[in-house]
Amino acid sequence: MRLNETKVEPEFTPQARAILEQRYLLRDEQGKVVETPEQMLWRVARHVAQAKNRYGKSPCRWAERFYCAMARLEFLPNSPCLMNAGTRLGNLCACFVLLILDSLKAIFSTLKKAVTVWQTGGGTGFDFSRLRPKNDIVMSTGGVASGPVSFIRVYDAAAREINQGGRRRGANMAVLRSDHPDILEFITAKSEPGILECFNLSVSVTNDFMQKAIAGKDYDTINPRTGKPVGRLNAAEVLALIAKQAHSTGDPGVIFLDTINSANPTPEIGQIEATNPCGEAVLLNWESCILGSINLVSIVQERSIDWSKLRETVRLAVRFLDNVIDVNKYPLPEIERMTKGNRKTGLGVMGFADMLYKLGIPYDSQEALNLAEQIMRKISETAREESEKLAIEKRPFPNFQKSVYHKHGARALRNATRTTIAPTGTISLIAGVSSGIEPNFSLVYRRRIGNERVIITNPVFEQVAKERGFFSPELLEEILAKGSIKDIKGIPDDVKRLFVTALEIPPEWHVRMQAAFQKHTDNAVSKTVNLPRNSTVEDVKNIFLMAWKLGCKGITVYRDGSRADQVLTTGARLAIAVQPRQRPEKTQGITKKVRVGCGNLYITVNKDREGLCEVFTNVGRGGGCPAQAEATSRLSSIALRAGVTPEAIVEQLRGIRCMSTIVGKNKHGFDVLSCPDAIGRTIEEFLKGAEVVTEELFHEHCPECGSELEHEGGRCVICRSCGFSRCF
Repeated sequence: MRLNETKVEPEFTPQARAILEQRYLLRDEQGKVVETPEQMLWRVARHVAQAKNRYGKSPCRWAERFYCAMARLEFLPNSPCLMNAGTRLGNLCACFVLLILDSLKAIFSTLKKAVTVWQTGGGTGFDFSRLRPKNDIVMSTGGVASGPVSFIRVYDAAAREINQGGRRRGANMAVLRSDHPDILEFITAKSEPGILECFNLSVSVTNDFMQKAIAGKDYDTINPRTGKPVGRLNAAEVLALIAKQAHSTGDPGVIFLDTINSANPTPEIGQIEATNPCGEAVLLNWESCILGSINLVSIVQERSIDWSKLRETVRLAVRFLDNVIDVNKYPLPEIERMTKGNRKTGLGVMGFADMLYKLGIPYDSQEALNLAEQIMRKISETAREESEKLAIEKRPFPNFQKSVYHKHGARALRNATRTTIAPTGTISLIAGVSSGIEPNFSLVYRRRIGNERVIITNPVFEQVAKERGFFSPELLEEILAKGSIKDIKGIPDDVKRLFVTALEIPPEWHVRMQAAFQKHTDNAVSKTVNLPRNSTVEDVKNIFLMAWKLGCKGITVYRDGSRADQVLTTGARLAIAVQPRQRPEKTQGITKKVRVGCGNLYITVNKDREGLCEVFTNVGRGGGCPAQAEATSRLSSIALRAGVTPEAIVEQLRGIRCMSTIVGKNKHGFDVLSCPDAIGRTIEEFLKGAEVVTEELFHEHCPECGSELEHEGGRCVICRSCGFSRCF
């Protein structure tokens, strides 16, 4: 196929080109890169345009149009499409949901199929609710069942061994219904660090469950093998446990089954039970979905939106994604049948936060919510119109006559769904814009380029700062140290109001924004509700309730720093036992020499991003009582990491006397009565601000390049420097 290869140069930044070279461009058998970013886009455009051959149309013009849209960064498909189009692997879909039935043979048959999907670059979702509960009878052997959580661990172990397509690590979603007898074990399954690292968890709940949670009522747990009640749980207590666990680890999230299935376009084909790893693709069993996103920054022209350009881009993107369904190489025949039967696509957006900056609209404002609805309504309406045209040009999706559209007398459609809001982690880096509909996590961050770490500034903020005369290298360093601009002198208040970042936005505004986009989205919306570290479990529970009431299809939270916590374990009736969180790899603090009655005592007090985390002591050559000092410091450290307030520890230690009490004042200006007293007083002095701990030390860092990681989809992280990503 010969093309008139229009001379449109891709507008990739140096960082984007580095990410493409590291993760996307084709390599030969020796690992050498054998294509340029431009050639990658032509590879994708040519391959996707070939679908026109199947309908008697020349693909050349469409390949050129697809290339131009991608090269101008107006639209990009999901990562598997960029990586695999035109290759032997050939899977272009990002999202899959696989069916798990209640037999050992079926469980491992699905696992085998999941491995096939993982190897082609896809992320998978599973509903484990059909599996009989732990200790239930197994008639064929006379033994007892190990329960769904045990099999999730098996799937996780397999996923850890699979490197997706050589370039993408496995990401998965495990779902369990709230009425499954093993629901408490499932909720707390990720209590220990390092457990189920390849799986996100979500509890699926019904409207009835949520209503009972509000009313504090009990509900039945149902054995899926028999369909009969086997126990009772209090819905309010279960929701509180979900909130407590999510507060500690980010898992589990919640998906709202009734809300999801009320929008299911093909209920006669099946009920939706699970989602993809980040929750935006709500799919039937054995369905897959191709995703793509429009760059909203590209439609901003001089502080206004070019609505005509938006409509044009949507029309082209709808045709691109529909073509993918035809040219895709499906990993399993049952996935191909289901996907082609409903032809679901998921067109979404990226760069929303940067677009708001350019328009001068704060993220947490009614104006931003109104614009979100307006944009998504226009995208949804245009996508539906284009799908109707495709149904005439080609044919409707095969299951159309079994769909709600046909029953309601709607015009025929080519695609059962057209829109989805994905997190767009790596493709937003390629486009050089903010992720999905998320607010920016930071305005300034360090990025590794080659062997150097350089400071990168949000381009819109940098432009405003220079235009208004407050830009300086010292300002950037101060923003890095403090994490935001809200407390920095010299920045005008209106600038501070506009350039809010994720942790500065009240949680309810995160939920409202998700709900605003959900109103006009066929599938679901991937959105992280970022919480400051001092948020409470009650805050998390209220977010769940708000999301349900506003019509969201699911909800995910991430409390800043919660990965460092050692989280809760539970007993049979939600009895809670607190365990100390793990000591972090990096801490910062002070070491102070104190003269005690038996010599010099060196006291170190350290802090991590959660607060004070440890105390340890060394006794000088003068002898003394090292065992007593070490015991006191160890117990203090455990108490601090278990959530005991430093003030309470100070109160207990101060005033303790020992036989070697010294009467005089030491150089720090207080009487030291004993080693415990000295420890208590040093903690107290540290609390009063004797040392300032910089925020940057405690950011999570990329294992590949050392840059800071950002959370997206709640349970996933991405490095905005090199493109590394993974889910926990």
